[in-house]
Amino acid sequence: MRKIKIGVIGAGYLGKFHAQKYAAMTDVELIGVADVFPEIAHQVAQANKTKAFIDYRELLHQVDAVSVVVPTPLHHKVASDCFAAKVDVLLEKPMTVTLTEADDLIGKAAKGGHILQIGHLERFNPAIVAMQDYLTCPLYIESQRVHSFKPRGSEVDVVLDLMIHDIDIILHVVPSPLKSIDTIGVPVVTKETDVATAHLIFENGCTANVSVSRVALDNVRSLRVYQPGSSLVVNYATKEIMVIERLPQLTPEGYHEEKTIHFCFTEKDALAAELTDFVENVRLRRTPRVSGREGREALEVALRIIDQIRNHIDRHKDVLCRG
Repeated sequence: MRKIKIGVIGAGYLGKFHAQKYAAMTDVELIGVADVFPEIAHQVAQANKTKAFIDYRELLHQVDAVSVVVPTPLHHKVASDCFAAKVDVLLEKPMTVTLTEADDLIGKAAKGGHILQIGHLERFNPAIVAMQDYLTCPLYIESQRVHSFKPRGSEVDVVLDLMIHDIDIILHVVPSPLKSIDTIGVPVVTKETDVATAHLIFENGCTANVSVSRVALDNVRSLRVYQPGSSLVVNYATKEIMVIERLPQLTPEGYHEEKTIHFCFTEKDALAAELTDFVENVRLRRTPRVSGREGREALEVALRIIDQIRNHIDRHKDVLCRG
């Protein structure tokens, strides 16, 4: 079996992990890592026994595919150059800054017959994968994703930084078009929104409340799904899922008895699973689990949420800014 030749563009915090995972794959040849900061490029390349590139364009003619792990505003430019060089792309989330850019990349990938996979990592979280077997008809969803402040990722709105993960999961599990969105959010540390909540209502009646913060004291990444006869609780961080089923039997008090099933997948690596899937998509020329179309859908909802929050802040800035 021919080894797939892979490169990593962007060797920062997340890019170095992409390089590590590829370097460990027996069916992949990690050709090189590229970064505009020479020291970072050489450090990550040396750690993974590959070559460092300062200009990513010099890498493109040597590879079949790349992970693009650069700041979001550069996604469109870098991915466009990759497609022009006939290279398949795993593009980290959020897909792009604008829908116009997203549509352009989808069109270029389709025209050239290239793989475009979007890096919504939580789709490969083993707890989320296991959850699929227990979903019936979600009626109400609660999602919370909060953590303490870190400068990394703060160049974009918290909705694009964090909430887009949960938007993608919810759009994936609810088999209905989105009907309406109500939001609230405020900047706290950065000039962008740092805390936000979105209330999503779908055409089939399902409702989702999504809360995110990057200025919290603790770290929580959880998802709760309520549906007829059961509820599901996912802890993203610990890769655990609990399924609570209501049984026909009644307790002495007249309530339905409950059966709880618990799964824990701490030994499974979501990033390794995502990158393995990408390599197989490149090899077999198959549509990714998270395609450009799905990346665009999540981006569209995220941008609608951001617009609502900004309009709210603009209308009430005199009140909101009072000490």
